[in-house]
This record gives sequence, structure tokens and C-alpha cells, in this order.
Amino acid sequence: MKLVIVTGMSGAGKSTALKMLEDAGYFCIDNLPVQLIPKLAEILCVPTTEMNKVALGIDVRSGAGLKEMEKTLEGLEKSSLKYQILFLDAKEDVLVKRYKETRRSHPLAKDGRVDKGIQEERKFLSFLKGKADYIIDTSQLLTRELRKEINHIFVDEKNYKNLYITILSFGFKYGIPSDADLVFDVRFLPNPYYIEELRPLSGNDVPVHEYVMNNEKSKQFLARLTDMVNFLIPNYIAEGKNQLVIAVGCTGGKHRSVTLADELYKNLLGEEDFGLKIEHRDIEKDAITKAK
Repeated sequence: MKLVIVTGMSGAGKSTALKMLEDAGYFCIDNLPVQLIPKLAEILCVPTTEMNKVALGIDVRSGAGLKEMEKTLEGLEKSSLKYQILFLDAKEDVLVKRYKETRRSHPLAKDGRVDKGIQEERKFLSFLKGKADYIIDTSQLLTRELRKEINHIFVDEKNYKNLYITILSFGFKYGIPSDADLVFDVRFLPNPYYIEELRPLSGNDVPVHEYVMNNEKSKQFLARLTDMVNFLIPNYIAEGKNQLVIAVGCTGGKHRSVTLADELYKNLLGEEDFGLKIEHRDIEKDAITKAK
């Protein structure tokens, strides 16, 4: 019998996560009053029940009942029913933007100020986040990437350490990414921009990739960067970090940074301790600027 409690910040993707779990064969119940959870637990503990995988959505809509959640969880721990908590989170500015785009009101925004409601909600849910088995920050995640993480944890039952890594290439002339945790400058490498036939291509194209990587400095840099990142990851996991953005930059974000970001991504791919994705922020900006 599996019971997953899906909770987290309003606007972080709880409803989406519940739909994904439903697609994966879970019987999903959203916004069940906290007082009824013990009754649900009794039903689930009956050996003949057909519900062997249940996902339960709990959030601030429970109102005053949320204060009883701590005692309810203690009761579940004393029973034979095992549960896991999935906490969906996102950065405040992302949540505010999502609310403005959907024109929905935050459940705790009594005076209409979404940011105030979000701050109150964090206080209410802090104990649930502290007890969470899995924390997914959806600030930078696409729907398909969230689905991949949900399946990774609850379908494939892989080990998960709450860390999602984004490898991001960028151009310094367009500014350093504001959400970058680690920034690496590869402008010291030979620039394909000055090779006429390579200029219109990007680091995703084989000729540029070979030009950048057929250089001893590039190979040494990649090897040392990979070693350092592999050293940092378990330490970040132990510290409780759940989002890591590794930014690799060159002048325009089209050639060298794209190639090195791709190579770092390949070196980290296949690990089960963290989620991983790659983005090339400025790869098309040079062409757009010239078109103007």
C-alpha cells in the first residue's frame, strides 16, 4: 500500500502533480479535510481494499484543519500505513508571475496582495516542508520535466535526493543569469566566431563542437569542471539544496559556452541522485540582433 501526500505552495504545480500520479495509476483525492484522513487510513489498511496506491492533495485550502495535520501524521506513523510527502515549491517571483498570468487570487491574500499571501503560506506549510521526503522546485521546470521527476520517484522508484540541476549556457554581453549558483567563464578558449564558416553555426553543430573541443585547454577545463561538480553535488544534497544552476558563459552565448555546457551535461547524464536538464539561453540572440 502506497500513500503519497502531495502538498506545497499554491501555484507550484500540486494539481499538475496529482494528475500525473493519476496517470501513473494512483487513486487521487484533492483537498480532503484533514479530519477525514484517519478514516481514509482505516479504509486503506483493510487487506481487501482495491486502492493500493493513493495520492492525497493537502494545502492551505484546509484552513484551520491544517493545524491538526501534525497530529494526524503522528497517528499515521503509529499505524501500519506508511506514507511519503511530496512538497512542490517555487521561488516567490515565479509564483507571483503565475498568479498574475492566470488572474487567480491567492487563498491567503486577504487584501489582494499575492506576495503577502505567499509569505503567510510559507509559514503555514513550513512543518510539512520539513517533513517532506521529496522537494521539487518547479521554478524552472517545464511540465514534461516535472512529469519525468514524478515518474522517476513514484513509478520507477529510483533513489532521489531532492536536487535538480540546470546547466545553462549564456553570453556575457547579455548579462549573467540572475539565478545562477555557479558561473564559469570560457572566454579564454579560441573563439569560433572569428572563423568565417563557423560564425553562423552554434555549439550544437558538429564543426563548432569539434573546433572547440579539439583544444587541450578545453579538454582540461571540462575534466576539472566535471570533477569539481561531482565533488560539490553530494555536499549540496547533504546541505539540503534542491536547485542548482550551473552557468557556462562566453561572449555571445552561441559557440564555446554551448559546446562546454553540452559536454558537461553528457558527463553528468545517467546519475540517479539528481534531476538534470540543459538550456541555451542566448543561442539565438545573435541572429535576432542582426535581423533587427
